[in-house]
Amino acid sequence: MGGVTWSFVLTPEVTNIFEFDRERLKSLVRVESEDQSVEGFAALAQELGIWLHVGSLALRVSADRLVNRSLLFAPDGSVAARYDKIHLFDVDMPNGERIRESDTFAPGHEAVVAALPWGPLGLSICYDMRFPSLFNTLANAGAVFLAVPAAFTVPTGKAHWHVLLRSRAIETGSFVFAAAQGGAHECGRHTFGHSIAITPWGEIIAEAGTDPGLLVFDVDEDLVKRDRSRIPVLQNAPTFTLKPAAGMINYTP
Repeated sequence: MGGVTWSFVLTPEVTNIFEFDRERLKSLVRVESEDQSVEGFAALAQELGIWLHVGSLALRVSADRLVNRSLLFAPDGSVAARYDKIHLFDVDMPNGERIRESDTFAPGHEAVVAALPWGPLGLSICYDMRFPSLFNTLANAGAVFLAVPAAFTVPTGKAHWHVLLRSRAIETGSFVFAAAQGGAHECGRHTFGHSIAITPWGEIIAEAGTDPGLLVFDVDEDLVKRDRSRIPVLQNAPTFTLKPAAGMINYTP
């Protein structure tokens, strides 16, 4: 990045625990101040002198509610940013699997942009990627990098993973970094994997498979300015209202 060596590491969604038994999950998860993984990641960031972005952790916020929280640790071990997943995955899968994140997790309500030495970073988690308005908000707030840690299912991953992430990069003119869980898990879930890095032009510069691994790649932040000037969608987007055509029924979502 402009001659500066990266010292930013991103991990996938639910880095601390991957468990779909709701009661067992609740029995294991702790509040942020008591979670051993939070303490360990803070110490690791300080030891290595890096910006360590833990894609997300399951953390307790009340007796019966958890949050899916992303934590960005600064090189001194302090928490530089927190983001709670806004869009919860409540879906009936084609394979019969029924997923209800809202049964366990409370949604976040705030979009977050964190300041890195190389430029602002917009935070998101997994299912958020299906909601372009969040990413437009992050980019309009100054984000030039977008983090999308995930634990994507296999059927939806095969169909949508690449196209959604490339779309978020192209439409905002931002780099997208998506660290992802992959393979078979003890809880019986299979995740798609394919951790990926994408340029503001939508080009894939690094991609993994489903096996555990590490992606290392170089980033030129000047590409953001170049590609946003080539197609200035952020500047050209107007505000508008909807006027139903004659005979149409008004729709209230």
